[in-house]
Amino acid sequence: MLNFWMQSAFENARFCQEMQEVMFLRILKLAKGGRASHVEASRMITEKGVAFAEAAISLAQGVTVKKVSRRYRSHMRANRRRLSR
Repeated sequence: MLNFWMQSAFENARFCQEMQEVMFLRILKLAKGGRASHVEASRMITEKGVAFAEAAISLAQGVTVKKVSRRYRSHMRANRRRLSR
């Protein structure tokens, strides 16, 4: 039982760390200004709605929370790769 809680805490901490990285990279992009920052701001707003809808539909279909969070993390990793270039 303790192993489950420790693993969950580690996964949540890793999730938060990845989210902070993406937020930092986005802030840098927005701070630069120009057309790229407007595109990023629009993309950020659109992605939030799509991610929420995808998660809600998945949960309604009976997909586990672990699978939904794994999918969300794959989106975050893709954003981190894209923003790191």
